[in-house]
Amino acid sequence: MRQGSGDAFDHLPGPRHPPPCPAPTRGAGTRVARPPLRAKVLLLLPLLAALAGPALAVEPDEVMKNPKLEERARALSEELRCLVCQNESIDDSEAPLARDIRLLIRERIKEGESNDQVRAYLVSRYGDFILLKPPFQADTWLLWLSPVLILGLGLAAALYARRGAPRSTPALSAEEEARLAALTGGDASG
Repeated sequence: MRQGSGDAFDHLPGPRHPPPCPAPTRGAGTRVARPPLRAKVLLLLPLLAALAGPALAVEPDEVMKNPKLEERARALSEELRCLVCQNESIDDSEAPLARDIRLLIRERIKEGESNDQVRAYLVSRYGDFILLKPPFQADTWLLWLSPVLILGLGLAAALYARRGAPRSTPALSAEEEARLAALTGGDASG
């Protein structure tokens, strides 16, 4: 048993700290060249861009045979909020309710209804909340004007705070200058 430092592992044979692993080498002691991080990122960029595309939840069995009607259905689906997710359109949502609404839209379009008629039906059934861009009405004016109101309140608060700030800082007295020089070691320049 070797003389130790009172460590719990003093009784174990062998070196206390193993030597570090050597760097990977190729040939007579030359280091393996690794591609720089920038090159790795540039190689992964196209893959990430491909994966970042929109995740459309419309399933193949929902798609209408007529491309013009399908285009109308997709346009309507992009305007309507998923009532489950609440932050994405029903076109992007995979929620079962969003699927039901997408199918309902396609049924109504197939029956010959216009986009406005389909939209009006859904609003009558679910309220204005289903619209991603609600109309400017008496019950939504606060929603539409809140950004302007918040900006105005922020500007008013900044002007009020600035009005209360002193115009200029008074000069230091001789006593204050001597104390500052003592604290800074005489390096105070002004």
